[in-house]
Amino acid sequence: MALKRRNKVNPSFSMSSMTDIVFLLLIFFMVTSTLIAPNALKLLLPQSNNQTTAKAITTISITGNLKYYINDDGDLKRVAFAEIEPFLQNKYGVGNDDIYISLHADKKVPWEEVVKIMNIARRNKYKMIAATSPE
Repeated sequence: MALKRRNKVNPSFSMSSMTDIVFLLLIFFMVTSTLIAPNALKLLLPQSNNQTTAKAITTISITGNLKYYINDDGDLKRVAFAEIEPFLQNKYGVGNDDIYISLHADKKVPWEEVVKIMNIARRNKYKMIAATSPE
C-alpha cells in the first residue's frame, strides 16, 4: 500500500521578510543618529606636541567671548565665573590630589582668564591639564 503525500514541502526560503527588517533597522538608526547632539564646543585650541596620559575627570571650557562651560557628567553646563570654584568644591571636595581637570580655552581668550582658572585649581589642590590641538 503506497501512500502519497498530497502536499509537498517547499525547501526554499523567502528573503523578503529579512530585507524588510534590515531596511526598518537602517531607517531606525539613521533617525536616532540625528538626534544625538555631542556635548562639545567648537574652540580653536593652541597647538602643541606634548601629550599627557592623565585622564581628566571634568572639563572647563572658555569660549572666545568669555563664556564658561563645565562638563558635568556628560552634560555641558554654562556657568558664571563665580560659580566654578563652588561647583568643583561641592562635586570633588578640596585637597584631593587625584582630581585632574582639563582646561579648554580658545586661542582668543586672554591669558588672564586662563590664569584665573589655574588659580582655582591651585587653591583646591586640583591638577590642571591644558588642552591643545596637535601641531
